[in-house]
Amino acid sequence: MAINTENVSVEISKTSKIDSVDFSNLNFGREFTDHMFVCDFVDGEWQTPKVMPYQAMSYEPSARVFHYGQAVFEGMKAYKDDNGKVFLFRPKQNFDRINKSAQRLAMPAFPENYFFEGLETLLKLDNEWIKPGMGNSLYLRPFIIATEPAISASPANTYRFMIICSPAKAYYNAPVRVLVAEEYSRSADGGVGFAKAAGNYAAQFYPTSLAQEKGFQQVIWTDASTHTYLEEAGTMNVFFRINDTLITAPTSDRILDGVTRKSIVQLAEDLGIKCEVRKIKVDEIKTAAKDGSLKEIFGAGTAAVISPISAFEHKNELFDIPVSEDSYAKLFKQTLLNIQHNVSEDKHGWRYEVK
Repeated sequence: MAINTENVSVEISKTSKIDSVDFSNLNFGREFTDHMFVCDFVDGEWQTPKVMPYQAMSYEPSARVFHYGQAVFEGMKAYKDDNGKVFLFRPKQNFDRINKSAQRLAMPAFPENYFFEGLETLLKLDNEWIKPGMGNSLYLRPFIIATEPAISASPANTYRFMIICSPAKAYYNAPVRVLVAEEYSRSADGGVGFAKAAGNYAAQFYPTSLAQEKGFQQVIWTDASTHTYLEEAGTMNVFFRINDTLITAPTSDRILDGVTRKSIVQLAEDLGIKCEVRKIKVDEIKTAAKDGSLKEIFGAGTAAVISPISAFEHKNELFDIPVSEDSYAKLFKQTLLNIQHNVSEDKHGWRYEVK
């Protein structure tokens, strides 16, 4: 196979795992394609990037990532249309955000030309892993870790940037029940909540497990200072629909600037749906639930696209959310999927074709 690369060294896998994968029955993030992208930061600069067969790696027990948590990542997807063309969705947003995350954790920025050439090389090599059809995709996980073997508490001098790929189907299909956080916080002012830092997600696992013990699937996080303002749902941005108005919290140093989130805000404008980006109090949503004006709550993120919420609990009050006949969640999800899969017009230039 001829892969034209300018900056990337390529080693093609001699065998493929693809025939052992049941694409009709995928568990999210469990299967990985035949190749991965690797680039090391040594002596103050990024070295020659490589695409190589997917494989295990060895690190010193003293690698700083294990001790001080210098690790950031992104979540992206590649889509294939019915003509076999492959597209990414707003990939420049992910590139910019991983470097913003890296900066916050004192990690070096990754070069844009390496990022895009690495992505395109991977997607050409593992093209057969990208299945056409609405809801099918190849989930892409770029990440950076600190690899220097030293346990002094300071930023590392060596890092590894990688991209691995995992085939995916629709994720979070069923509506979920959520618990509104009253004690634990996802992030705080001046912290790393806006970054896709690995530790952000580890810190969520325990309070989420407590919610699951009570029969809820996820947590809606509130502000760390007062727990009165609603901020994110699980690992996703969150939207509330009161009557015909859509509301979502503004981004800040606590809230992730989600690509799906900002796309929904733009689509709302395109579709003539009123959308307010402002702080939202828990009490406002509870009042709306009681008087019947709360029509929908849904999460928005790369993996699930849209995740509808069927009920929430706060201070031992449970509120069921009736199914909306004119669901904004369904409308936005289908509109986004149509753009991503090259079914409808892309008036904002969000699709990036891998040629």
